Amino acid sequence: MVYIEYYAFQLSLALIKYQFDFTGMVASLTPLPVIGVPVRASLDGMDSLLSIVQMPRGVPVATVAINNATNAGLLAVRMLGVGDTDLLARMSQYQEDTRDDVMKNAEKLQTDGWETYLNP
Repeated sequence: MVYIEYYAFQLSLALIKYQFDFTGMVASLTPLPVIGVPVRASLDGMDSLLSIVQMPRGVPVATVAINNATNAGLLAVRMLGVGDTDLLARMSQYQEDTRDDVMKNAEKLQTDGWETYLNP
């Protein structure tokens, strides 16, 4: 397990490799928001995912998709952006850039066809 608690950023991240309920333990020990990242180990990560989402009342944990630390980071930025307009503006720019990339790829797929798109 990787556990990071950084009060300057006001959140906690927990990457859980095993089915044991470490995320709940982390969430119960800190008043900060906790983001759980289930990691694919056994059972395709379902055991890890279920151990994070099945928190008892009073132990809130945000959860992202299995093996998706990128979304955990983006969620953390959104949470922190509530109190930081510069960070929120950078997140908005990231979303706009991502949308532009998706649209460009969709147009290329439409123009070139799937075989050319997948086999450049």
